[in-house]
Amino acid sequence: MAKGADAEVWLIRHGETEWSRAGQHTGTSDLPLTKAGEDAARSLRPLLARTSFDLIVSSPLQRARRTAELAGVVDVQIDDDLVEWDYGEYEGLTRVQVREQRPDWTVWTDGAPGGESSQDVSDRVDRLIGKYRKSGRLLLFAHGHVLRALAARWVEQTVAVGEHLALGTATVSVLGHDRGTPTIERWNSQG
Repeated sequence: MAKGADAEVWLIRHGETEWSRAGQHTGTSDLPLTKAGEDAARSLRPLLARTSFDLIVSSPLQRARRTAELAGVVDVQIDDDLVEWDYGEYEGLTRVQVREQRPDWTVWTDGAPGGESSQDVSDRVDRLIGKYRKSGRLLLFAHGHVLRALAARWVEQTVAVGEHLALGTATVSVLGHDRGTPTIERWNSQG
């Protein structure tokens, strides 16, 4: 795919961490992958080796960078806009724990006190889309909620639509275009 054409964006969610396994909100905490997370990241290697990318970019957090490394990817650029949603006071808590305090809470519409609002994340992923829309075939290594928000904004929806896009660890998703319309080509696939 030539640079300058509408991008084809491959999204890789990082491998499992202790907190992702436990369902804890993991935003800015820089946690390592578990052994299972490392194995799952390695399982991405054959698929990614068969595909050429014009640009490879990762979140600066170690769980994303390590996933890229174990997947056999080199020449990775870092972009701070790929960090996970900042959960503020809810960092490390599960959804159940948060809902004990706020029964109707959802990060997708309510954001997180002391962290990012849904508008903050929307602005950030819009900035990413603007930066990379003409980058050819792009490979991004990042985190569950920010990638779900990115996919929602890619198809011109609010970030709240990301709530409906389940995304497992060490999965592959692809955003593209069909006759000029932004599309989700593949979602939540194992390598």
